[in-house]
Amino acid sequence: MSTLICGSIAFDNIMVFHDRFKNHILPEQIHILNVAFLVPEMRREFGGCAGNIAYNLKLLGGEPMIMATVGDDADAYLVRLDDLGLSRAHVRRIAGSFTAQAFITTDLDDNQITAFHPGAMTYSHLNRVADVPKVTLGIVAPDGRDGMLQHAHDLAQAGIPFVFDPGQGLPMFSGDELMSFIRLADYACFNDYEAKLLCDRTGRSLEHLAGELEALIVTLGGEGSLIHANGRRHEIPCVQADAVVDPTGCGDAYRSGLLHGIAAGWDWEKVGRLAAVMGAIKIAHRGGQNHRPSRSDIAECFNRAFGTTPW
Repeated sequence: MSTLICGSIAFDNIMVFHDRFKNHILPEQIHILNVAFLVPEMRREFGGCAGNIAYNLKLLGGEPMIMATVGDDADAYLVRLDDLGLSRAHVRRIAGSFTAQAFITTDLDDNQITAFHPGAMTYSHLNRVADVPKVTLGIVAPDGRDGMLQHAHDLAQAGIPFVFDPGQGLPMFSGDELMSFIRLADYACFNDYEAKLLCDRTGRSLEHLAGELEALIVTLGGEGSLIHANGRRHEIPCVQADAVVDPTGCGDAYRSGLLHGIAAGWDWEKVGRLAAVMGAIKIAHRGGQNHRPSRSDIAECFNRAFGTTPW
């Protein structure tokens, strides 16, 4: 039995500018902005929410099934999926397109200028949940707008419980559309900013929205996370990381812990704690998929933080 991960596969192109943007952008000339930044450092990371979540869920011993769209340039990513033992049976290649890509330039003050090209992600609605057998749990993560709407309806119609996780895609949807997602889903997960935007768009309080779901999870960065479930509010502490290197993909690692715990039928305290552990392990490494803990490493980290083991 597998967990269906509906979301993006993307390349993250990360560049470092060895100066400060403010030294090269003249405020009085902003209306005719034309600047170039020399970036001697550049790396390309495997990313995208579906790729990152599936990677982490596989580390936990889960059986993730990725549903995503990629472009003509996806060969390296597809080979990686094969090497990791992640099925690409439902990763659709869209001819004549690029795989979704982020181009991120960071300066010495950690300011970022990012350009994102959705590419093949725009065609994610061509994938159908009904084509994937033996799915017992799903997640609708950031993806093409039409695909997110389609996959939420498909999962609900099939009676498959799922997590609604709009992430940076949340602004694409109106209040009515967000309420439709909430009513179709069994669980929903947001960061603190997204939760505030959700309440603003829908005109409803977080407590009211939580009443529509089995659980509503809000991540708070270094402050931990909150899980609203069964009329209770579970406060999940942040787990101390070995080092704080790169937050990229931490939210996806957290969500893998949620999915693993939900699939295992754990109580919400334990689910949230495993999610926090996965985020802490990830943040100590660059990129979204460069950490390689074994299940025993994960259990040891859990034990150090909470005095018990998850399995």
